[in-house]
Amino acid sequence: MWVEFSFRCTSASLRVPFDLRLEQHLQASVFSTAVKTLISVSTLMLLGLIVAYHALEVQLFMIDNCADDWRIAMTPQRISLIFLELAICAVHPIPGEYYFTWTTKLANQNGIVESRKVPIDVTLSLPMFLRLYLICRVMLLHSKLFTDASSRSIGALNRINFNTRFVLKTLMTICPGTVLLVFMVSLWIIASWTLRLCERYHDEEHANLLNTMWLTAITFLSVGYGDIVPNTYCGRGISVSTGLMGAGCTALVVAVIARKLELSRAEKHVHNFMMDTQLTKRLRNAAANVLRETWLIYKHTKLDKRVNQSKVRAHQRKFLLAIYCLRKVKMDQRKLMDNANTITDMAKTQNSVFEMVSEMNQRHEVLEERVLSLEDRLQVIQEQLEALPDVLTKALSALPSMNSTESQPPGGTQQRQPSQQQPSSRHTFLHPDDAATLASRPNWTSVNLGGSNRTPAPPTLVPRALSTEN
Repeated sequence: MWVEFSFRCTSASLRVPFDLRLEQHLQASVFSTAVKTLISVSTLMLLGLIVAYHALEVQLFMIDNCADDWRIAMTPQRISLIFLELAICAVHPIPGEYYFTWTTKLANQNGIVESRKVPIDVTLSLPMFLRLYLICRVMLLHSKLFTDASSRSIGALNRINFNTRFVLKTLMTICPGTVLLVFMVSLWIIASWTLRLCERYHDEEHANLLNTMWLTAITFLSVGYGDIVPNTYCGRGISVSTGLMGAGCTALVVAVIARKLELSRAEKHVHNFMMDTQLTKRLRNAAANVLRETWLIYKHTKLDKRVNQSKVRAHQRKFLLAIYCLRKVKMDQRKLMDNANTITDMAKTQNSVFEMVSEMNQRHEVLEERVLSLEDRLQVIQEQLEALPDVLTKALSALPSMNSTESQPPGGTQQRQPSQQQPSSRHTFLHPDDAATLASRPNWTSVNLGGSNRTPAPPTLVPRALSTEN
């Protein structure tokens, strides 16, 4: 009886933990199924949003290029990128419990080969971290540079594409420390969790998240103590990628720190001024030492009655040291001037070039005005030259009537007197060829070329070839 009672008590005590574990397992499975269902629903929503995003992008392409058919925008590259994005975002743990056998070699347990049943959720959960590229897209679409119309107009004028790379560059310029800190902490947490997920079913050391965070940290910093090592190829791949990213982040941190420690332009000006002042004082002191030692050498060699060779040699040594110090100070001053030129000459050169360009523009404008005035004058001269044959024709047509009135007999002098008393308003015009050969030709008649009453010496006239004179 006592044996049966003890047996029943023992069986009851063993059944209670088993029932508790079964109940916990059922609760965990129900919770896991609910979470996986939510993940599936959210994945379907994400796929729909991605399709809508690409549809809107195709519409914008059609508007920009004035295309009527949407199939024009569907290039093979665009189609492949859309399908790749959908495939990446479609991977997720499915509802249910499915297992597969994972065999690996334990490096920290004398190379023992061990096989374990691992849930398939491990292989479906790791690719979900590839969805982190959507963060970059959100940063681009919600960036002030992308949403501001003026910024986009300036970028279009300068042929700059507002993409994720440009946004990351601007963030690294504005707040490099914050960006690097967020990136490194995120990478540390994600790498630790994925490494634990790959190694927890084969090694109990990696079941603790703190151990995997320690392994990720020493791998990220390229230290590698070797106390904890990954066993699976999945964990080793994550460790290698963590080391590469750590090397890149270290280089970025060094660059950011160097840029932060660099002096600004105003600080460089102040530093160069202070150094120049100190070097000027040192140069004066060195020159004074050279003069002093020169005078002491002259005094002990020429003015003293008894020359002390030890004192002379001591002053000669000091003289050489003073000359060496003077040369060194001049060299330092020259280096400082070279550094100052590299800092300040850029602004001076820019200002001088701007002044030269503005002066050249002003001179160009003045030259254009002068050329335009010359063109106007040349046009006036051309018009006068075109009107010159008409003027010459009128003048030559007036010569026969004048010659006929002046070639009357002497008895007609009384009739000419009234005309001579009137002020002569007519002028006699000569042909340029006739004026050149006027002195070498025979005289015909006299012509009054002046407008006064007195009769000057009459010049000779020669008849033209086309003249109508008798």
